[in-house]
Amino acid sequence: MSNLKHIIKNFDTISLAKMDKVRLMERIDTKFIFSSELLPGILEKSSANYRILEEKSGSIFTYNNLYFDTQEFNMYTVHHNRQLNRYKVRFREYVDSGVVFLEVKFKNNKRRTIKTRIRRPAFEEALVGESADFINQLVPYKAKDLIPRIHTKFNRLTLVHKTVKERITIDTGLRFTGNDKEFELPFIAIAEVKHSRSSSRSDFINLLLDHRIFPQGLSKYLLGIVLTHEGIKYNRYKPKLLTLKQMSHGRFNHQFIS
Repeated sequence: MSNLKHIIKNFDTISLAKMDKVRLMERIDTKFIFSSELLPGILEKSSANYRILEEKSGSIFTYNNLYFDTQEFNMYTVHHNRQLNRYKVRFREYVDSGVVFLEVKFKNNKRRTIKTRIRRPAFEEALVGESADFINQLVPYKAKDLIPRIHTKFNRLTLVHKTVKERITIDTGLRFTGNDKEFELPFIAIAEVKHSRSSSRSDFINLLLDHRIFPQGLSKYLLGIVLTHEGIKYNRYKPKLLTLKQMSHGRFNHQFIS
């Protein structure tokens, strides 16, 4: 972490208020997974084209999420089976500021991600009142049928391109807690390139490709459920589990990996 903080000082900065124009609540996402050991070098080469989000607490922010699903894991199953028109429901706390949102993420059949959210005072174990009304308007599952499934926590830094409408989030220190289990994955970084529309131009993507890092989808929610819930369908996630094992240099030995 100290090494990252040193590299971050080389970036021009942007405030949250000025970043509003590239918040991209409706967007095209491209994800990449790579070893966290590569992150310092990638960041060093990014400072010429990108600004970094900075607030009073710095540029590395902690996020805490609580995901909901049905008793039968309907949202998990739809996503695992790679169906489009799918949903995620979560509370998200921006730990450094204490701000909490209830969010719905919808990925439509054109592979666009649409995020809708409302401010809430705190996490809720049951979706009632205003929270239930919000969910019932947006999601094809009844709020009363949704229950907490897993907590995720991670650190995030955000880059904003200096000339193109593009935003990059990079997550590290990923931790899952659920079903009386806990997993930490300190050896991976997850980068997500966010555009308002599909674009072939991205200095960050070109940089990753130079490192032979290629697009690879990964849902933190799905991964957390696979790791913490025995008996869940996970066959489509076996290749990703093997990738994590390789990146960990043998430190990641989940029971599902042969």
